[in-house]
Amino acid sequence: MIIYNVTCNLHPRMADEWLAWMKEEHIPEVMQSGCFTECKILKLLTEAEDNDGVNYAIQYTAPSLGSYQQYRDEFAPALQAKTKAKYGDDVLAYRSLLEVIM
Repeated sequence: MIIYNVTCNLHPRMADEWLAWMKEEHIPEVMQSGCFTECKILKLLTEAEDNDGVNYAIQYTAPSLGSYQQYRDEFAPALQAKTKAKYGDDVLAYRSLLEVIM
């Protein structure tokens, strides 16, 4: 099983609006790709001295590396461009790929 993790940093003033958009629009579009079986939204509680923003981790579960690669190649570019057009540099995203071992 593969976890595609997208950690997002944003200003606290826009957190509610961004979270609503993620729940109502972006995540449903990602899930419509058929490449993932589950999605979780997590809020990071650990604070860093050099970060005054709000941080969320969006974790999408893929049944295989091939499913993730299909998403990355066929769907991600358009969805990421849509996010960039809406939020520009107000939302910083860091993407990572994890393999579930146990």
